[in-house]
Amino acid sequence: MTNTNAPDQGRDIVIDVDLSKRTSQLAEENLALLEAHGVRAIDVLGSVGSGKTTLIKQLVRRLKDRYAIAVIAGDITTRIDADRIEAEGVPVLQIQTGGACHLDGNIVRRALDSLDLDAIDLLIVENVGNLICPATFPIGTQARLLLLSVTEGPYMAVKHPVMVRQADVAVINKVDLADAMDVDVAQLTDDVRSVNPQIKVVSTTARSGEGIDDVAAALGL
Repeated sequence: MTNTNAPDQGRDIVIDVDLSKRTSQLAEENLALLEAHGVRAIDVLGSVGSGKTTLIKQLVRRLKDRYAIAVIAGDITTRIDADRIEAEGVPVLQIQTGGACHLDGNIVRRALDSLDLDAIDLLIVENVGNLICPATFPIGTQARLLLLSVTEGPYMAVKHPVMVRQADVAVINKVDLADAMDVDVAQLTDDVRSVNPQIKVVSTTARSGEGIDDVAAALGL
């Protein structure tokens, strides 16, 4: 009797080996477009609830008098985050992915075509709340900022090494809750640097604004 639930040992799984090349090409085209218009772009990544929107609001609040800022807010659905950032007085373009777990170069290019890039100095992109899919989908920015919250536990860096390696700046957020969550911020910082020795690491409590100036400095803003 044949076991119909057994795996088919004779069947090859064909992976689209060109996907990574196409993804990188789209990101490079986006970056070239932004640089042609003199726009500095930052991709902000982090899990749902890590504090991405609050961090962006604080950055916008501090930098909007020095830069002409626009924000692209990526989310699976709703305008909740976009509305919160828009309250800071900068234009926000909402991207609802309809279930996709990340932004990609093609989605972002369509967003860029909707913006007046000549009127922008700084573009901040809030990626979808996820630390897995976005790691392999660059969107074409000069910097990637990774947000890790102590409320996610002490092992986020070692559990998500691909994302840590892709980032230029790591922000350890909600450090005011570190003791309550039994998280050693110094150890988490060491873990981040053990995965990516070149990364810049900043500690923040984004809700109160503590450490936000250090984040801006780490981004060269």
